[in-house]
Amino acid sequence: MTEQGHGTPRPTPHPAGDAGAERSCGSAVILVHGLWMTGMEMSLLARRLHADGYCPVKFRYASLRLGLCEAAEGLASFASGFSHSGMLHFVGHSLGGLVILKLFENYESALLPPGRIVLLGTPCAGCLAAERLASIPFGPRILGPGIGELLSGKRPVWQGKRELGIIAGRIHVGLGRLLGIGGRPGDGTVLVEETELSGATDRITVPATHTGLVLSRRAAREISSFLRHGRFGNA
Repeated sequence: MTEQGHGTPRPTPHPAGDAGAERSCGSAVILVHGLWMTGMEMSLLARRLHADGYCPVKFRYASLRLGLCEAAEGLASFASGFSHSGMLHFVGHSLGGLVILKLFENYESALLPPGRIVLLGTPCAGCLAAERLASIPFGPRILGPGIGELLSGKRPVWQGKRELGIIAGRIHVGLGRLLGIGGRPGDGTVLVEETELSGATDRITVPATHTGLVLSRRAAREISSFLRHGRFGNA
């Protein structure tokens, strides 16, 4: 892989299973973490996907320092190292899902192996919790530049380049409750309605909080189902 621009550190693979499998397996899955996370939070999900026969690897990026375009550029460089995989899937949690969407908006997906995408609690249609947090002192700094495009009102548009599934949580416990957001289904940070994305192939809700989506056994089963069959509920 080539060195990335914009002063971005070059990411490295973090395989969950066989140390040499990430480049040669038939179905690689790149896991992209969310805001305030490091990628370690995806470890349990990675182990579960590995047990289902996938070769998961973690893409790590500085979520508080990089904008979406910069993070997507890093992900593009990282993904190019899997050009010989039979399949290349993407799973993104929260902000990580927006990074994946930006990757396919900005880069030629035909250069990558075929595969599917699953978004976990990704605020595709805005995020009221983030808007309220951004309105308080130091809020924008806490959120980082990656959330700026979302707060600007620009919404991702999916052109159907790959089958894309959306998983939303429905245990409404978390940051959103502290910010006075309630009364509508959500995962405590992102409302279910905020995960909607036109052009998505399938969507489902599971009993999990926002952070709990990457820890949920049910969510892991549904991810495996979608990556294998292109739909949920067939795990």
